Amino acid sequence: MSQTKAETLKTLLYHQHQYVSGQSLCEQLGCSRTAIWKQINELRKEGYTIDSVQNKGYKLITMPNKLIKELIDMLLKTECFGRQLTYYDTVSSTQKMAHHLAEDGAVEGTLVIADEQTGGRGRLGRAWHSPKGTGIWMSCILRPILGVDQIPQLTLIAAVAIVRAIKQVSGIDCGIKWPNDILYDGKKLVGILTELQAEVGSVRAVVIGMGINVNVDAEAIPDELRSIATSLKIISGEVQSREHLIAAIMFELETLYHIYLEEGFSMIKQIWESHALSIGQHIRARLADGEVLCGTALGINDDGVLLLKDDLGMIHPIYSADINM
Repeated sequence: MSQTKAETLKTLLYHQHQYVSGQSLCEQLGCSRTAIWKQINELRKEGYTIDSVQNKGYKLITMPNKLIKELIDMLLKTECFGRQLTYYDTVSSTQKMAHHLAEDGAVEGTLVIADEQTGGRGRLGRAWHSPKGTGIWMSCILRPILGVDQIPQLTLIAAVAIVRAIKQVSGIDCGIKWPNDILYDGKKLVGILTELQAEVGSVRAVVIGMGINVNVDAEAIPDELRSIATSLKIISGEVQSREHLIAAIMFELETLYHIYLEEGFSMIKQIWESHALSIGQHIRARLADGEVLCGTALGINDDGVLLLKDDLGMIHPIYSADINM
């Protein structure tokens, strides 16, 4: 989108449901009425409904069902998270694109968002269903000065940030399933994928991928996933603003991230455990090597590692596993 068109849209968004005179648009953007008229027509072609009345100006009535970068920019309350924003209508994977940007030196807080992913993936390389116009598929680049063994804590921080943002925007209380899923009533709502770029002994960048089923309809969920997946729209019965949720997540993530870097993991641990679904529950953990451990989930330690107490009373630290409750 051209700079003039973007600024025209931002002005209409800021004054949504009010008329903005053509003259004020001209003065604000430093262009002619003809140029404004051209940008308005271009926006209409993209699906924006804009009313125009002589001597009153232009008023934004409705927006197309796609993520609107300019609205996200307006809603952000962060210092840096999301301020550098790369948006795609369709992309194979925001995670892949974020990795490329990180390798090219993208600053911390850079965010990659897509309205649709054709090759989205979750943990352990599993496919992630990412239909157009319905969810939040995004990846955020971090550059923390941390050891490789501390990186899993960032997944837990992201989970807390998303749960808090969902509550703020939709009023829905969700739970966290260790290590990277957010559930509602036993069904998956959010998946988090944390990957790093590292050299020997040091972390160059961390890419946190977040997939959130926001306005997915029940019938749009693949048959094999309907018993285990849900969306905010299905839960609430209402369409939720993806832009408001993205802005809220970025604010919560930035806030918690800085608390973590300055004060350590202890406060985050307490918040995470207050939302955890598995604590005190009997769980089944399938480890990466295929071994299965069963027992009671005690919580997480100060490193974010899940602690499982088996039937013989032995406590096992679980670093990576598929968890079933």
